[in-house]
Amino acid sequence: MSRISVLVVDDSVVVRRLVTDVLSSDPRIEVVGTASNGKIALAKMPQLNPDVVTLDIEMPIMDGLETLVHMRELYPNTPVIMFSTLTERGAHATLDALERGAHDYVTKPANVGSVTASMAAVRADLIPKIEAAANSRRNRRFAAPVPKSANAAAPPIAAAPRDRRASTAKVEVVVIGVSTGGPDALTTVISGLHDMPVPIAVVQHMPPIFTALFADRLNTKGPLHVSEAKAGDRLEPGRVLVAPGDYHLRLRQDAFGVSATLDQGTPENYCRPAVDVLFRSAAEVYGAGVLAVVLTGMGSDGARGAGRIVEAGGSVIVQDEATSVVWGMPGAVVGAGLADEVLSVRDVAGAIQARVAKGRSLIGAKGVARP
Repeated sequence: MSRISVLVVDDSVVVRRLVTDVLSSDPRIEVVGTASNGKIALAKMPQLNPDVVTLDIEMPIMDGLETLVHMRELYPNTPVIMFSTLTERGAHATLDALERGAHDYVTKPANVGSVTASMAAVRADLIPKIEAAANSRRNRRFAAPVPKSANAAAPPIAAAPRDRRASTAKVEVVVIGVSTGGPDALTTVISGLHDMPVPIAVVQHMPPIFTALFADRLNTKGPLHVSEAKAGDRLEPGRVLVAPGDYHLRLRQDAFGVSATLDQGTPENYCRPAVDVLFRSAAEVYGAGVLAVVLTGMGSDGARGAGRIVEAGGSVIVQDEATSVVWGMPGAVVGAGLADEVLSVRDVAGAIQARVAKGRSLIGAKGVARP
């Protein structure tokens, strides 16, 4: 297979050199060009035709957001990975970029102590995302076209056979795990939910600062109350708690109900927060009353936790490959034979509503009002 061609766009000479050196050290990747601003990058695109673009947000002449808008119009199938700062301003801009069609993002290394450490941090975070983006582009390029009328009713992908019946237990909590492509997927799902008589807990792989801002944005997308989880928060009907960056979110039963706990325990699947951690704790507290949802994302985080939920008698819904930015996490659940349903992201909210409605009346169940 040919090497992945990358165009690196950043106004800093130091950052361009660092990213170029990191990517060039990988035999699977070729840096075919660099640019110091968006205007130069757009001029180079027709000649270079890169598989992936890394794009800085803050640049002179034409910044990353303006450049991204033009790239999405001119080159809609070329994945763009944003390179942002781990600041509130950088987080806002990155979330704006994801809403405008960026494939993923990487935060610039900060306080790592040396050039070697900076290169290691970029290598660990950026290279897997470039590979996933390139594979996503190639899969879409060679995939057979799907008729529009078939999208909603696409047949489920075959899973490894399991000797179990679909859970008939009443759903008491919905837990969601998601990573790459998550902001769009979660917005689609959360905005489609209403009158939820059960709580929802979410792990989205994001760093600190980003998760709070993302939760605030989700809170404006529909009738449910969405917030970043804090230690001691109660799980209440119609309330959505999003795990904060760099903290595992676990659920705990006490004399007054179920609450959220946060800790900085060992990362799992190289992640903190980790979906597996949330899913395990949900199975321990709610047993067969758990409905798990695994959306788009790299890796396999959530698969082992989904296994615990199935063992406890709960149910698992996953996003299908056609609508996932990366079908790693949901694909791992399907491959393990743990998925009850494999659905287009557009159909996930409806499936959640239908399962939650079983065994209860939703009349008057308005959930928690947003502040």
